[in-house]
Amino acid sequence: MIQTIAISDEQKEKILAINENHFNDLKSKDISPASLTKTISAFSNAVGGELYIGIDETEINGTLSREWRGFSDEEEANGHIQIFEKLFPVGDYYSYTFLAHPNSKGYVLQASIKKTLHIVKASNDAIYKRRSAQNLKLTTNEELRRLELDKGLASFEDVPLNIPVDVVSDSLVIYEFMIEVVPTIEPFPWLKKQLLIRNGLPTVAATLLFSDIPQAALPKQSGIKIYRYKTKANEGTRETLVFDPISIEGCIYKQIYEAVEKTKAIIENEKVLRETGLEELTYPNKALHEIVTNAVLHRDYSIASDIHIRVFDNRVEILSPGSLPGHVTEANILNEQFARNGNLVRLVNKFPNPPNKDVGEGLNTAFNETTDLRLKKPTIIELENAVLATISHEPLASPEKIVMEYLETHDEIHNSTARELTGVKTSDNMKTIFYRMQEKGLILMNPDPTKKGRNSTWIKKLPSANNSSLPTQLNEAVD
Repeated sequence: MIQTIAISDEQKEKILAINENHFNDLKSKDISPASLTKTISAFSNAVGGELYIGIDETEINGTLSREWRGFSDEEEANGHIQIFEKLFPVGDYYSYTFLAHPNSKGYVLQASIKKTLHIVKASNDAIYKRRSAQNLKLTTNEELRRLELDKGLASFEDVPLNIPVDVVSDSLVIYEFMIEVVPTIEPFPWLKKQLLIRNGLPTVAATLLFSDIPQAALPKQSGIKIYRYKTKANEGTRETLVFDPISIEGCIYKQIYEAVEKTKAIIENEKVLRETGLEELTYPNKALHEIVTNAVLHRDYSIASDIHIRVFDNRVEILSPGSLPGHVTEANILNEQFARNGNLVRLVNKFPNPPNKDVGEGLNTAFNETTDLRLKKPTIIELENAVLATISHEPLASPEKIVMEYLETHDEIHNSTARELTGVKTSDNMKTIFYRMQEKGLILMNPDPTKKGRNSTWIKKLPSANNSSLPTQLNEAVD
């Protein structure tokens, strides 16, 4: 049984105003269910999305208009529901809801699709992938191979490279590694045992890990470039570029540490103009290390593009080629694990002082450190062919300012909510801030008798002229 939810006027208008893009699509109920399975396949094979069925769209003289014209009842939608449940059953990846509006025709069927771990076909047995507002049919072997790589069903790290095997079996890196880690065996048999040599050729993973200069074998797809832009603008320009980009090469173990050190040195040597004058840039050291490590270990090495680290006056951006792997999304990235390059993750962890000491916990460490330093949390955004992580230099506003901004759009604030917003660690410390704000006449404890003890909240204190509009009990509390 599909749930029916009543929506407000505002929610209806938001649906009608949705931009059809990489994440959203609106369709008429007259479109055949088989045709709609192409859209669901496309969303499933990309990053997921929302499909609304029951919205008419017309264009007159270049002006687009939409009208809510849903199904009269569930029975009218049976054809859609039956084929959807057969191909895309309700569960972890798919959910369906009827949306009802009191003054609108019928029920709009909302299909919520999540990114799947497997490849999903439409009813015509074809495979589609969402790109912008299009459902693209994948037909060539190259397109299907790319989808397998994006979903983590195949990994480019296992591909043998047509280069001499001694590039990895007779390198300085492999001998340093063997002496420290595996002192009782020669490099070649050990590499073979680890499946890093296949058909007599080193794999991509072997080259990245143990070649002295992997970039010679994998040019334009295994390096790191660092930029310094003297601006806070959204984009860096040639005019704001402080110096020529720095190229970081070498095996990935050394790359990670060198990239972090170079970026750290750039930040420490810079000052920016704030309201209070020139100040040194501050940055979260662990967060920088963990996000760079994550970019190097989980990037898609089949894409001919380097990792780009861009240092701005107010942030550091790390752009890593490739989409998020497997079932990982922007929403679940801190809770889910999926290694696109399993051998790289496993074997770099065997190096002395491995960069990924806490495997699977790196991004959580990054987010926790920014909270401890009271900096804005990092953001991670999945672009069409890359993942952009941003670490802000800018501190959060004062806890008092954050609380007051929250109360501009909310009736009340709970201690736990305030701690999450402000980065204040303990309940007692947050209480101290609340009481200090109360003494300044900014807020007061909610006098509602149901808001006591653990349920207690704080509300904004209104100017005296407005107190007459409050309930008597609240007026007394304000006065």
